[in-house]
Amino acid sequence: MEALGRDQPTHTLREILSQPDCWAECLSQLRSSDVVEQVRKQAPLEAEWLFIGCGTSYYLAQSAAASFTALTARRARALPASELLLYPDLVLPSGHNYWPVLISRSGRTTEVLQVAEYLRAKRGLRTVAVTCARDEPLEKLATLTLVLAAAQEESTVMTRSFTSMLLGLQFLAASVAGQPEFQSALAHLPGAVAPLLEAVHPRLKDFVAAHPFSDYVFLGQGPFYGLAREAALKVMESSCSYAQSFHTLEFRHGPKSVVGPDVLVGFFLSETGLEAERDVLEEVKELGGTTLVVTNRADARTRAASDFLIELSLGVPEYARLVAYVIWGQLLGCHTGLKKGMNPDAPRHLSRVVVLNHRS
Repeated sequence: MEALGRDQPTHTLREILSQPDCWAECLSQLRSSDVVEQVRKQAPLEAEWLFIGCGTSYYLAQSAAASFTALTARRARALPASELLLYPDLVLPSGHNYWPVLISRSGRTTEVLQVAEYLRAKRGLRTVAVTCARDEPLEKLATLTLVLAAAQEESTVMTRSFTSMLLGLQFLAASVAGQPEFQSALAHLPGAVAPLLEAVHPRLKDFVAAHPFSDYVFLGQGPFYGLAREAALKVMESSCSYAQSFHTLEFRHGPKSVVGPDVLVGFFLSETGLEAERDVLEEVKELGGTTLVVTNRADARTRAASDFLIELSLGVPEYARLVAYVIWGQLLGCHTGLKKGMNPDAPRHLSRVVVLNHRS
């Protein structure tokens, strides 16, 4: 990984900090999008929604599928593209109706394109694509394509594209569900998160500078599990650090053996499961772990068990807050990489797009 001074700005850092403005631009586009209306009209009522991606886009798919079920009461599931390619009959048994949503920042991810071809040619399915790039192969293969061009990035790792595409899929779910009030809640985020980002960012940077960690763990349940997986990936990609993710309550069942002062355990605390999740937080603290907690509103017990607390204080429904949780894992990874003298814009062994060359 290319070396870089820790105080030098990077594309990655600028794009993380640009997210509130990016969301506002994407939401403006979504409100006038004819694709959103077409999806609302064309989606079969009894179809199972499949959210399909690779890497970050798969973790995005997990939170999108959870959001979709919560908002629409329809069946939804997330799949990595590779699983569908290798075990199509296992993950898509015949005799069922499906409405696939293909997610790719670039519109050129090989495995997603192969899935799009398979679904169209072998299964005869109509598909929706969500991307940040216009006029790419995925748009030509999909039936309908939602392009959030404002979220496109120069950096290798996905940051604002993750949150913006998740926001777009939640907006789409609210449209399908006929919930304009949820769309209004999403519109509240740019103005509410911008000052929070400005206030917390310097504190988080100082926290990273003051703590050498040997291991990182991120925990979340329900719609927050995909966010925990994405936070772990961001730390790995941006800093070549070892990071793991688990369902919060599953952490008790073996993985907690890694807990110690040099292990940072990040909690994405929900309201739905707060009491049970907070018990795990307190247990980790009692075991000597260092804790980073993101929650909407913290009570005294949560404050006492948090080494670094981020309190969102957002007056919107729980599912509308998801994108405001994941920013802090992105910043943590970026500043950890900079602290180690690495360039988060040029992660080792990685490229912006995974394009596979077929071997004979």
